[in-house]
This record gives sequence, structure tokens and C-alpha cells, in this order.
Amino acid sequence: MPGIIIKPRSRIYHGHDWVYSSEILKTFGSPEPGEVITMKDYRDRPLGCAIYNPVSQIVARRISRRKQKLDAEFFGRRISQAINVRTSSDVDPQLCRLVWSESDALPGVIVDRYGDHLVLQTLTLAMEINKQLIIDALVDQLSPKSIILRNDSPMLKAEGIEPCIELVYGENPGAFIVTANDIQFEVDLLDGQKTGLYLDQLDAHASVAQWAKGKRVLDCFCNQGGFALACAKAGAESVTAVDISESASEATKRNAEINGLEINAIKANAFDFLKGCEDKYDVVILDPPSFTRNKKTLNDAMRGYKEIHLRGLKLLEDNGILSTFCCSHHASRELFLNNVVSASVDAKRTVRLIKNHNQRLDHPVLPAIPETEYLKGFTFQLTPSR
Repeated sequence: MPGIIIKPRSRIYHGHDWVYSSEILKTFGSPEPGEVITMKDYRDRPLGCAIYNPVSQIVARRISRRKQKLDAEFFGRRISQAINVRTSSDVDPQLCRLVWSESDALPGVIVDRYGDHLVLQTLTLAMEINKQLIIDALVDQLSPKSIILRNDSPMLKAEGIEPCIELVYGENPGAFIVTANDIQFEVDLLDGQKTGLYLDQLDAHASVAQWAKGKRVLDCFCNQGGFALACAKAGAESVTAVDISESASEATKRNAEINGLEINAIKANAFDFLKGCEDKYDVVILDPPSFTRNKKTLNDAMRGYKEIHLRGLKLLEDNGILSTFCCSHHASRELFLNNVVSASVDAKRTVRLIKNHNQRLDHPVLPAIPETEYLKGFTFQLTPSR
């Protein structure tokens, strides 16, 4: 089997499964893109096998510490293991992320389940080449009515994969309703703007809503209205939901109507809205898309986070609640927390941390691979004026 020899002090020696081009000492046997290769250390000791793509900065991604082939048995076993992780936790196995890439030892494979319908992403070359085996394994184990391939991630460019959205099994379900936290959402997995709900935030929706009863709530970057709907359902006095996307605002309005809830959905740039807003709120929720996808733009991203934190804090009444989230793994939990603290100092407000938020258990975290933990959040309460 062709392979690579990895330099000393590379991250793979510390439990990570990725090998960057700068960490390769030597390539042998002329490996082909998308092929399974063997990995060895600089003393010729085996380190397992990996999928290979010289086009990507991440040249190799380990799939096993032993020899392994990408065949039907491999995909069936790994997908079965991933399903068992979800069914043994307290997440709803009918509405969850069933496969989460490296966390389930399937680098680049993401599978989201919406009842009888699945959304598949194959974000690495080897998994794209073998996607029919993945589809077959999903059909065999879950008997879905449809599988939709949503390969529209910007990550595809780094792997040399062409974007594609298509129905790969069954019939297009069109728009249909799913229920999470006793709230109904309309999703359109094939033709919608997104793959559906942000499944990683379902626990946070319910958690933040506990402070909403009788309160005036502002939900910025609302997407389909997850936080806004949860707060309205919990008995908020009023809920304002802001998103720059017209389709997101319309989806929020539809979801509110489906649930018989009142939400003021506004299409606006959240930065501009926060800057120009003269109203006061009891609860402000900030859940923006990632402001950075690489380390080079991290400082710019943190300036963006500080701006929304500063403006959000200024809109809060005394004893008000600020819930804020970051979905970039490049911004550590400590860095993000310090960003809020810095904003609170500039706003001359004192905040008390009352809740930590994490991604849902259907997005398992491997501590040795920090990229698997990307979502972090905090809920603060303003202390009385001092």
C-alpha cells in the first residue's frame, strides 16, 4: 500500500487524525488522490491508514489505526456505530445529526436526519468518490424515503470537489413539517436555502427560552427563528427577530404562523439594526454565522463579535439577559468569553455568567481533535446598576 512518512512533532503524535502537507517527510508508492494510504513515523513504525488528497492542505485524514479498505462493510459498520451513539443519548434520533465527520471516524461525511428523510454531505475527496457505498449503507440501515446530497459547502473547494445539490435516493419530499421542542418548523431539504434546522442549537433554543416569559426579546441573526419561536412559545411579551436574508425572515414568519405565535420578523443587517435601534429589551440573543473560517481573519472576526456584544449590551434593561454564540472553532471559548468581557467594560455594564452552552450531543466532540468542537455560547445577566 502506498503511503507517507510523517515528520517528528506532528499533530498526529498527539492524537489528532490530520496530516498537513508541511508535516510530510516523504511520500512513497505513488498514492492516488482519494486513495487509502498507510502512514508511518520517521522510524518506520505504523500509524494506521488514511484517506489521501494532495490537492488539500490536509493531505491525509486517518480513518483507522489498522489496515482498512473503503468498502461496504466499512461504511456499514461505521454508520451503525454512529447511529448507536445517538440512540444511546437523550437526543431525538429522528431529528439529529447521525454522522459527524471525524467524530464518527468518517472524515468529511455528514448525515442529518429529519424523520424519514436524510441530508448527506461528502466533503472529502475519498468520501465523494465512495458516496454510493455511503448511500447504500444508509438505505440498508435506515430505509429512508429520500436522501438529498447537499454538497454546497465552501470546504469543497479545498478538496477539489465541484458543488452539487441533488436527490440521490427516493423522491423529493418538498417542504414538510418537523417538530423540535414542541415547536413545528417547515423545512425544504432540496430546494431550501439551508439543509434545514441548525440541529446543533436545539438544546440552546430551549435553554435560553427559560428567561423569556413576560419579557421583550430581540433575536439577531435569527435564521428560521429557532430562538425567537422558543421564546414566543415560552410566553415572551414580544419577540423581534432580525436576519439579513429575506428567505430567512420569510421562513421565520411562516414558522410563527404554523405555531400560532406572534413574532415581528425584520429583514435587516443585524449590525445596522443594533446600531440604530432605540428600543430596550429584556433579552438579547446573538447567534451569527461564523465570522471567520481561518486564523488569518480571526482578529477581524473578534472585532465583529465585540461590536455586536457592545451594541447588544447597550440595548439591555437592568437585570437583562444576553445570550451569545460563536460557531467558529478558530475562536476558543476563552477568547470568546474575554471578548464579551471587553465589550461589557466598554459598555460600562457588569455581567454575571449564568449559563454555558455547547453543541448538542449529536455533534460529538473528540478532545484530541479541537476542530470537532466549534460551537460555544454563554448567557449572561446584567447586574443591578453600580
